[in-house]
Amino acid sequence: MKIIIINGPNLNLLGRRENNIYGDETFNDFFERLQKKYANQEVSYFQSNIEGELIDKIQEVGYKFDGIILNAAAYTHTSVGIADAVKAITTPVVEVHISNTFSREDFRHKSYISPNAKGVIVGFGLQSYELALQSFLKKSQE
Repeated sequence: MKIIIINGPNLNLLGRRENNIYGDETFNDFFERLQKKYANQEVSYFQSNIEGELIDKIQEVGYKFDGIILNAAAYTHTSVGIADAVKAITTPVVEVHISNTFSREDFRHKSYISPNAKGVIVGFGLQSYELALQSFLKKSQE
């Protein structure tokens, strides 16, 4: 199975940023462990702090991958452009968030991506990504 994780702004700071919310592990360390655990799958990773680059990547991979795990971070709550990109592709997208966005500020309760996502996983820390990956793997076995 060919899956890509796409992360949005400030997620390159994991392990250094608000550890009480996001934990103390870097995404690169987590991703290395994930790749080892799922070595028989093709899992790739892309991160950008720039909205247009995220849109370009979603469009680029939107017909070439079996699934996209998307954490658009703050753009989740502001970007109609990313939402439209998700809506425009045929590859299923699982929206993930490390923290429980519903237990945080009110503006984080609205997602422009969710209506076009296959599913949403929030609040399980970095494990949210693995849960999303498992959802794709389970679907492929059905």
